[in-house]
Amino acid sequence: MAEPSTSDPTLARPGRLRSLVSKFSLFTAAMVFWVVAIILAYDLRQDSMTLGKGLLLVVIVTLVTGAISRFTIRLLARPLSQLQAGITSARNGRLEPVRVSRTGDEVEFLAESFNSMIEALAASQKALLEQQGLLEKRIRDRTDQLEEAMRVAQAANQAKSEFLANISHELRTPMNGVIGMLDMALDRELSQEVAEQLQTAQSCAYSLLSLLNDLLDLSKIEAGKMTLEKIPLDLRSLLADCIKAHQPKAAENSVVLSAEVSPDVPEHISGDPLRLRQIVANLLSNAVKFTEHGSVDVRVGGEFVHPGHFLVEIAVQDSGTGIPADKLLSIFDKFTQANRSVSRKFGGTGLGLAITRSLVELHGGEVKVESELGRGTTFTVTVQCDSADGTGAPQELIPAASVPLTALSGSAARILVVEDNHVNQKVVTAVLRKRGFSIELANDGQEALSKLEKSDAFDLVLMDVQMPVLDGLETTRLIRREPRWSELPIIAMTAHAMNGDRERCLEAGMNGYISKPVHPSLLLSTVDEFLLQKIV
Repeated sequence: MAEPSTSDPTLARPGRLRSLVSKFSLFTAAMVFWVVAIILAYDLRQDSMTLGKGLLLVVIVTLVTGAISRFTIRLLARPLSQLQAGITSARNGRLEPVRVSRTGDEVEFLAESFNSMIEALAASQKALLEQQGLLEKRIRDRTDQLEEAMRVAQAANQAKSEFLANISHELRTPMNGVIGMLDMALDRELSQEVAEQLQTAQSCAYSLLSLLNDLLDLSKIEAGKMTLEKIPLDLRSLLADCIKAHQPKAAENSVVLSAEVSPDVPEHISGDPLRLRQIVANLLSNAVKFTEHGSVDVRVGGEFVHPGHFLVEIAVQDSGTGIPADKLLSIFDKFTQANRSVSRKFGGTGLGLAITRSLVELHGGEVKVESELGRGTTFTVTVQCDSADGTGAPQELIPAASVPLTALSGSAARILVVEDNHVNQKVVTAVLRKRGFSIELANDGQEALSKLEKSDAFDLVLMDVQMPVLDGLETTRLIRREPRWSELPIIAMTAHAMNGDRERCLEAGMNGYISKPVHPSLLLSTVDEFLLQKIV
């Protein structure tokens, strides 16, 4: 074991006290012996030294030495030892006063000063403990408040999600009827005036649907529940579709739409076609809306950042009104536009760019904007995608089936439509019967099971989700329990369009998902797709 260091003040201090007393005693004894030695020397020189005188001197020396030792211990060693013990106790956390020896000198003053310091430290420690207790109580109270606020926020968020889900269903169900009926009416021979009125109503209906979709997308993004798919897609075809969709509006504004795709862009990439289409459509819609004459150019390029990953760059340039420099950042905020007159003149809610930026960030990219008043604006977005084959080489997509869709137009395929809303029944029935399909209706899940029990000749089921008696999810689970219906295609056709609704439908055993309001072309293409799979 190592010897303790003599430099440690806690170990050296007792030794110093003993050394001080010893030195003082030895010094005093030496002085006494020196006096005695002088006396003895003098007496020996005078031959006056006697035995009695020598004994007397010895006794005197002994008494004087004892008195000095007692005086030293009483007035110096003991008070210092008590003071040292008090310092040690204070260092160990015990604030206890020391005994004061009433010596009437500096030692007594030092002990009293030490005791005063101990009292002050004890008071400070008491105040500190009280403050610490108060602080801990405040922390506990604040923690309880935060937990309560979190519970309230979670409950509010849950209520908001439920409200959005319910309002989505309640809005989409009648809108499905409105848009469906308008489509059916426009499909007939009409006078020009009536056709224009119906087209105006149809345009307003689709505007409301677009707003509803934006609000639902925004709620998904804010909840962190927006997910991206990765499936092969043709970027050139996607861009052509977006240009075609905005061509009528551009023609109204005398705007020339053009698109250019760099040869470096692979023929097919892997990504989320719905969200990429939404990004391009939002930018195109803004550009066409704020360009009253001139041109809107779309340029698509990019590069392979590393094998299998392609960075797509999409630039939309217009020659429109431009954006003030102090508004370039705020235009990406929700419900914000460059000025208050924009919504009155051009319409819109200011959600498009906010959603676009969020979608781009979900793709691991960014949005940049450059603008000059009166000369136009350029939006540039970058999104990260995968190459379709994972190596950077284009991959040809294999056709789903070689049977042409027109082959189904006159088929006698029987479709069971499970829908509790009579307006929606009329819309879906009219669309499907126009293609020559045989339709059977069921008002709820229980009625659908009864019809399936009576006939196994159905080729496909269109299933609503929210119905009385027995909902679509439970009905699908019951159908899948029967081996004879295991291969029967079931397509969800529901007004529920919140995040996770599609997944819940697929988990229940459905094969596909269509959100209301259903566009006739989407309904027919989805039905054809699953009927083709059954044929193949």
